[in-house]
Amino acid sequence: MRRVVISGPPPVQVLDVTGPLEVFSNVPDYQVEVVSWDGSDHLATNRGISIGNAVSRESVSGAIDTLVIAGGPGAESGEYNANYLRWVAEVARRSRRVASICTGAFVLAAAGLLDGKRAVTHWSFCDRLAREFPKVDVLPNPIFLRDGSIYTSAGITSGIDLSLALVEEDHGHQTALSVARQLVMFLVRPGGQAQYSHMLSRQATTFEPLRELQVYMLENLKADLSVEALAERIGMSPRHFSRVCLREMKMNPGQFVDRLRVEAAQQMIDSSSMGLKEIADACGFGSADSMRRTFQRVMGITAGEYMERFKRVKA
Repeated sequence: MRRVVISGPPPVQVLDVTGPLEVFSNVPDYQVEVVSWDGSDHLATNRGISIGNAVSRESVSGAIDTLVIAGGPGAESGEYNANYLRWVAEVARRSRRVASICTGAFVLAAAGLLDGKRAVTHWSFCDRLAREFPKVDVLPNPIFLRDGSIYTSAGITSGIDLSLALVEEDHGHQTALSVARQLVMFLVRPGGQAQYSHMLSRQATTFEPLRELQVYMLENLKADLSVEALAERIGMSPRHFSRVCLREMKMNPGQFVDRLRVEAAQQMIDSSSMGLKEIADACGFGSADSMRRTFQRVMGITAGEYMERFKRVKA
């Protein structure tokens, strides 16, 4: 029996706890314990309800398979109980692996568990995590990632994705797929998938010429979308255009083009029967091999791996 311990500084984000709780509870091999931080029998959430049947942290002894630290306002406060942090660090040493959900990464960082490691949290907190804990290599895009025995995940529902990945790691894809179907999840998402849509991010910029250019890019993915061509279209020098793109989109033009094309390809893989070569041509990659390399760079998996995972879920 694999022992899973879920805790977090209150109030926790309710789904950060109940998401992993549901995933692991659907597999007979796991024994799940919810642990309060203050010795009480409940864990307070950010929605005014409490999760009952919690055990005190003092009662948690012996080896642990998976330690899960949930995020929420308690983790985001920037003020951490020293005794709780010491408990997290001590219990982590007795755990085969440690995971954080959403802003639970702040707790792991404050406990020193993320020093020198790659980590992710909710996209809106990534800059703050990197600023407050400079020893942590913060990656803003993945929905979850692993560095050694430490796993971190992005916002809220990605905790379910991470939990399914841990189940798949322990029991294989079919078991994880069975749990996903039980939870009526559409797709078991790979960790490299981006946290948010760059196709939609054009709505966030207030610079109207850039918004209009992004509409053109989406409608003309097969066109020449080099820095020089895009800069000429918007009436800027390539250098100034790159600076504007970095300021407004937080990435250079080439990175943004790559992400637009990858997202378009994902949509085609998800909703059509087209082959990879056809999709690569339709999205402006030029070749299936070029699309494979771009997928690997952007998502951490190849287009073929993404297609295979999707088809297995659809089967």
